[in-house]
Amino acid sequence: MRRIILLLLVVSATSFIGCAGPEGPRGETGFSAESAVLEYQHVDLTLDQNGDYTFYRQINTNLEDSFVIYRLSGVIDSQTPIWQPIPRTLYLDNGNEFDYDYDFSRIDFTIYAGGNYNIATTPNLLNNQTFRVVIIPGSFANRSANLAGMDYNSLISKYSIDDSKIKMMQ
Repeated sequence: MRRIILLLLVVSATSFIGCAGPEGPRGETGFSAESAVLEYQHVDLTLDQNGDYTFYRQINTNLEDSFVIYRLSGVIDSQTPIWQPIPRTLYLDNGNEFDYDYDFSRIDFTIYAGGNYNIATTPNLLNNQTFRVVIIPGSFANRSANLAGMDYNSLISKYSIDDSKIKMMQ
């Protein structure tokens, strides 16, 4: 009986230790292997052919990757920016509503601006904006059902993203 138990222990230990295999395939070129933070500064949302104010960029990620986009809404001091998650509705003093939203695919993203009024009358919300696009690899993103709406610092902390390696984009 002791020999059978000893044999089972050796076989079990060998099974757990011997689980190494060949390295998996590398991700495609772009930001597929790890999380990335891309910052777009001095962005002017422009009127497109559909009458929408947009900011469009092509990007290269894996199909399973997730995006979360933030807008710089202000600063507390030079070291403490205030990042608002998008989508976001801003309620203006005059009762109007201004909206930021976005969509993305594996090859591009678009940030949209809209409102219940002629938003061209508020150029301060359309021009010279700063956005951060946080790309979460699919293997990590699937762990959380609600990335959108998560505040920037919580997201960076949750996925152990090195905030000092922000890629400045144009």
